[in-house]
Amino acid sequence: MTTRPIIIDTDPGIDDAVALAIALYSEKLDVRLITTIAGNVGLDKVTYNALRLLKFFNKTVPVALGADRPLIKDPIDASDIHGSTGMDGFDFDELTDDLVLKENAVNAMYRVIMNSKEPITLVPIGPLTNIALLLKTYPEVKENIAEIVLMGGSTGRGNAGVMAEFNIYADPEAAKIVFQSKLPLVMVGLDVGLKALVYPEDSEQLKVMNQTGNMIYQLFQKYRGGSMKTGLKMYDSTAIAYLLQPEMFQVVDTFVDVELHGSMTTGCTVVDLKGYLGKPTNAKVCVDIDPQMFKQWFMDSLKKCN
Repeated sequence: MTTRPIIIDTDPGIDDAVALAIALYSEKLDVRLITTIAGNVGLDKVTYNALRLLKFFNKTVPVALGADRPLIKDPIDASDIHGSTGMDGFDFDELTDDLVLKENAVNAMYRVIMNSKEPITLVPIGPLTNIALLLKTYPEVKENIAEIVLMGGSTGRGNAGVMAEFNIYADPEAAKIVFQSKLPLVMVGLDVGLKALVYPEDSEQLKVMNQTGNMIYQLFQKYRGGSMKTGLKMYDSTAIAYLLQPEMFQVVDTFVDVELHGSMTTGCTVVDLKGYLGKPTNAKVCVDIDPQMFKQWFMDSLKKCN
């Protein structure tokens, strides 16, 4: 079986933890590198969380630290959703930092991409600062990037601003650089994340499924992305779902830009679904998802974990 080489850029985060579990245990994905980015909580905490997860999963993927703040704006976080540590709710074992590279995320991504015999897919599931810095510092990497599949953005309303999704709002200038990169780009945004739900009965199954399922169940008790009663939103797992089972999505090719200066709309992804702007398409945008197909895929994927 051929595997798809990927780099995951992440800010764990409870839903990031679930996405990482699925990706790391997938037989179809080869996670070459994990880079961390300040987002859900600060850089030190998200890096610590990534290392805790790798030890828990018994995986030895190298980790490189990325940006601790956005390109221009002041940092924000989502500790109200994920808890003060970013992954409240489960007591992980103590860890060592032997997986942490001395290189920063940008240089590590450059090395992995340029040394790969086949093009690498970038999977950013946090703010896009690291990806923007990579593309601006080493534009030659574009020659060996297959595509960017990102979790972020929205075709309509937001969850961090009136019209802005959190990952884009956290660093809109970086997002604009990525959308203007002319690379193949897939936006898996808020529209599908709101429908990618895990319900109480699913959580109860996870609790007794395996060690990973129980860990995720414990984290879910502290997760505020939805509720245990009405369904928890698995935003970041949708990016992994697109990589592994894209047929569950409705996708349109369109033009996307990022609003930087709107007094009430900064961070809005302007998705030109009807072609009003007359711009060439620059992204595939996931506008809908089959919720039942997602839930089946989600549960089946976690059954493959230890």
